[in-house]
Amino acid sequence: MFLRKILGVAAGAALLMLAAPSATAVDEPADPDPADSTTVAAGVVTVDETGRIAADGTITLSGTYRCSDSSGPVLVTSSLATQASSHVRYGIGATRAVCDGAEHTWTNTGRTRPGRFEPGPAHVEATVMELRSDGSLPLNLPWPHVHATQEQDITLVEA
Repeated sequence: MFLRKILGVAAGAALLMLAAPSATAVDEPADPDPADSTTVAAGVVTVDETGRIAADGTITLSGTYRCSDSSGPVLVTSSLATQASSHVRYGIGATRAVCDGAEHTWTNTGRTRPGRFEPGPAHVEATVMELRSDGSLPLNLPWPHVHATQEQDITLVEA
């Protein structure tokens, strides 16, 4: 089930890759703290405690990420569990990521049906995912490599 979920995200992310804007860097040195090197190698993603929801159903989620050692295109993807059922999730955009070891911000925006989500508690999953291609799959198709993932309860507020 997890593999099917990752492959579905990878397929959708590949389609979004060309249109996704690059993430903006936070003012922080490009060289990571050597004491924090295990975290940088594995990658880290955070989710801000507050997301925004507009009357037309547009949702904006944000946070930070850090990753390094990428060989293919990288995205920060996010999904929001419905407030009625934690088993149903909606993708809320993707941001092209830069894996240079520095901390960067990400912001994803997606539009859902008005009324599907309301201001209040919500559950977000954010993933830093790389699309790698090493020639081992037929037709040299990219396969997902997860650098980091984070699930977090947040509060949606009116935009």
